[in-house]
Amino acid sequence: MKKKELDFDVHARFEGESYQDILDRDSRPVPECLRIQQAPYLGSESIPTAHYTDPARFKQEVEHMWMRVWQMACREEEIPEVGDFQIYEVIDQSVLVVRSAPDRIQAFYNSCLHRGRKLATQPGNKSEFRCPFHGFCWQLNGDFKESPSPWDYQHLSDEVLKLPELKVETWGGFVFVTFDRAAPPLMQVLGPLDWHFKDWHLEDRFIQYHVAKVVPCNWKVVAEAFMESQHAPTTHPQIMTHVTDVNSQYDVFSDYVSRQISAGAEPSPLLDRANVPEQRILDDMMSRRYKQFSDVSDLPKEATARQYVAQSARDNLSRQTGYDYEDYSDAEMLDSILYNVFPNFSVWGGMKPTRVYRWRPNGTDVDSAIMEIYQLDRVPKGQPRPKPAAMRTLSAHQKWSEAEELGGLGLIADQDMGNLPYVQEGLKASGSRQVQFANYQDMRIRQHHIMIQRYIDGEV
Repeated sequence: MKKKELDFDVHARFEGESYQDILDRDSRPVPECLRIQQAPYLGSESIPTAHYTDPARFKQEVEHMWMRVWQMACREEEIPEVGDFQIYEVIDQSVLVVRSAPDRIQAFYNSCLHRGRKLATQPGNKSEFRCPFHGFCWQLNGDFKESPSPWDYQHLSDEVLKLPELKVETWGGFVFVTFDRAAPPLMQVLGPLDWHFKDWHLEDRFIQYHVAKVVPCNWKVVAEAFMESQHAPTTHPQIMTHVTDVNSQYDVFSDYVSRQISAGAEPSPLLDRANVPEQRILDDMMSRRYKQFSDVSDLPKEATARQYVAQSARDNLSRQTGYDYEDYSDAEMLDSILYNVFPNFSVWGGMKPTRVYRWRPNGTDVDSAIMEIYQLDRVPKGQPRPKPAAMRTLSAHQKWSEAEELGGLGLIADQDMGNLPYVQEGLKASGSRQVQFANYQDMRIRQHHIMIQRYIDGEV
């Protein structure tokens, strides 16, 4: 559709203070990457609800998209020693991600070439991969080692019995895999992400916690809950005093990378600013149990909550890590800067503890997904890297807030996830059989659907 045919303003934005206006008040120079605004008009068409509910559509996503995209499988720190391995599973696929040599990480299909049994069911460390069923054995690099009855397998060469391998690349301490051996290089997919994160030291961070839970909804329903902020006033009203929402900034940088930013220690513009004094902003932030602000209480006279809390974060993180945070902007210390990499990886920018989201289908169930939340903390200067936290999996009946390591994020997650099963049920009950997106605030969601369709149509 051509722009001149539209009877609405495709560039419409919230009319009050913008995120860029907030950056203008920053106490430090702001990184150039936060000044970039890239919000193309992506269309206004509705999306069929069947894209979330139809098993046939899900099968198309699996065949044409999931088996071809780069996916974050683990962190390098989870496999630091030769023989360390993790298991990444998506749909009905299982992958062994192993450090096969000090400077080499490889990934193999987790399936014995004899009768198909998984070679491993739990992460760990091995000197070889020996099938628990009949004892067929492989070296860490995938080369065939031995069978229990070599005289009966003379018709099979070592080359035939080499474990099929996936493509592996790393970025920022993350290990990515793809089932598509012809996939483009990972850095080509990540595009501007490497430049945006160049001063945020992802590679120097360790897993402070990793919590997962199965959510009874389509994987895209989970993903889309973290692609916009307009739900915050209704779903998370308790954060309106200290996190912005309808004036959040949204960007689509490429086919694969997008971003949203909400300012911290700033109230929602939907509130009457006269009723939100600076001390209340501070008090409400502290009630969410942020460890980087642990010694903040009374706001000094004439100080704004944003500048005061940002300085507290600089001081505390400098003390905790041994690194100097003094030159980092208020935005880098406080704001929710969410980058998404298509289709199922989200990493927060800035210098506060890094939050990471990963979502994926729960097996082959169109109505079920796995949601994971990580926090990455910076390794203290001159100290050995702490052992990464193991994944904690919550049961169907446990709340996210029961995972005490999440702190105040547990309530936020409960509020988000509390909506999602009813979204899935509502999609199935829809009379229009369509969902409608906002042109700007849902832009990242629309881009997500555009890319899925392009994969299905063979355009990628």
